[in-house]
Amino acid sequence: MLPDDALRALGDTLRELAADLYAGAEIDVSFDEPRRPEFGEFATNAAFALVRTARRAPQEVATALVAGLRSRTPRTVELFSSIEPVAGFINVRLAPPIWQAAVGAIVRDGEAFAVGSHRGERLSLEFGSANPTGPLVVVQGRALSLGDTLARTMRLRGYDVFVEWIINDTGGQLETLGRSVDARYRQLENPGVPFPDDGYPGDYLVAIARKLHDERATQIATMEPRERAAFMAQFARDVLVEQQWESAKRFRVRYDLWQSERELHETGRIAAGIERLKDLGLTYEADGALFFRATQFGDDKDRVLVRADGRPTYFCTDVAYHYEKLQRSDRVIDILGPDHHGYIGRLAGLAAALGYPGRLEVLIAQQVTLVRGGEQLSMSKRAGNIVTLDELVDEAGVDASRFFFAMLSTDSPLTFDLDLAVAQSNDNPVYYVQYGHARIASVLRRAAAADVRAAGSAELRSLQHPAELALARRLADLPHVAQSVVDQLAPHRLARYAREVAADFHQFYTECRILDEQRERRLARLALSLAAQRVLAIVLGLLGVTAPESM
Repeated sequence: MLPDDALRALGDTLRELAADLYAGAEIDVSFDEPRRPEFGEFATNAAFALVRTARRAPQEVATALVAGLRSRTPRTVELFSSIEPVAGFINVRLAPPIWQAAVGAIVRDGEAFAVGSHRGERLSLEFGSANPTGPLVVVQGRALSLGDTLARTMRLRGYDVFVEWIINDTGGQLETLGRSVDARYRQLENPGVPFPDDGYPGDYLVAIARKLHDERATQIATMEPRERAAFMAQFARDVLVEQQWESAKRFRVRYDLWQSERELHETGRIAAGIERLKDLGLTYEADGALFFRATQFGDDKDRVLVRADGRPTYFCTDVAYHYEKLQRSDRVIDILGPDHHGYIGRLAGLAAALGYPGRLEVLIAQQVTLVRGGEQLSMSKRAGNIVTLDELVDEAGVDASRFFFAMLSTDSPLTFDLDLAVAQSNDNPVYYVQYGHARIASVLRRAAAADVRAAGSAELRSLQHPAELALARRLADLPHVAQSVVDQLAPHRLARYAREVAADFHQFYTECRILDEQRERRLARLALSLAAQRVLAIVLGLLGVTAPESM
């Protein structure tokens, strides 16, 4: 019997006891981890729900329930090493055979141990989307890491996930991009050509200007200035989007859809979104512009959809794009950059206006600060001194970059220590976790091949040492951790869990001789090591990090 089965059996028994003891009372019984480990592995507050019916204090009710358990259901009680009423709570510890069974299941089932049943729920997940005006930078790398980890975990738990990126390739930013590239192009012949004050000053545009000169100089020579800038904007857009796609791929992130904003306009989907709001009576005209009645849905002001000159606003694109996503998804999740806090309520209100209240959630991937040698690196895209995601990966590697980006919750600013990311020491969290996987692989290489094979079906009753049971408990928690990542949109929990598993294994390795002379104990400890290795590999895979066999 596995831990969830044992807790379920106890919950069923407590419900039956409550009905018998307190005039057919019906209660829900759930178990959580106590804040303090000395109170047990799990606890339930079921007694509190019976206080009014029983007209007794919570501790008296909890004591009566535990007494009933011991007298009426000894077989259920045998699944636990302790069941104690404390301050109205019922605190429990599972018996070692339950944790031993979990180890056996992990060794037998591998990744299937953590796989959730298919839920039939369609999720749209957008993250990383960047303006096609420059290469991906580190804050977008954080969104990529967080979003992809979420997507991988959602799929593991049985959700249908559609991962998408929107290319913001309309509006003033493309015009600015065209003028910026045009200036760089002309500077190839005349360095004195002035650069636009509002242009994109990064050196990456020089390379695009050279590519234009090498491939399209004859064509460009025949163009009028306005036509030339528009042509250069589209050319640069295509080059930069391809570079962004390659950077994402290098970062081990794949998208189901790269959605062009321009395509939304050209295919009439922008107009369809506007018509939907008009049909709902949620628009009005003022000063020649078309407004959405956003204040009816919690926004601080009504939002312009179409300007007086007929140009749609960026918010208008949001209407069309999100209307489309909401129609084909049961849940829509956007991970936006640190300058988008105002979008949280705005997009939630939009979803409600379109008839999908509560179906759209927005996470903010907070700012990233790079530190080297204890000093902060200056980063400003507008000033031209950017640190690209590719440059970060060149220095720190994909593994460290993805793990570091995922270590903190999305709403927490992140300090990325470049020196720590490349350090081969236990202070480096990704090295510490990967070393745990590699250390297990080393143990398995030293063990006799016959023992490793036999460990897959070994008798595990000798796993009684506190370090063994602590590791087994941690490994058994994988499905719950993965589900909490999905439920709370909290990918950082996987990074924390990976470190906890590695710490528990290192403790077990220190306190227990794995290749023990006694065969049953040796095989059981090899099985526990195999289980730990598989859990680490699964979690590292969800984080997009490799699981090395040696380091």
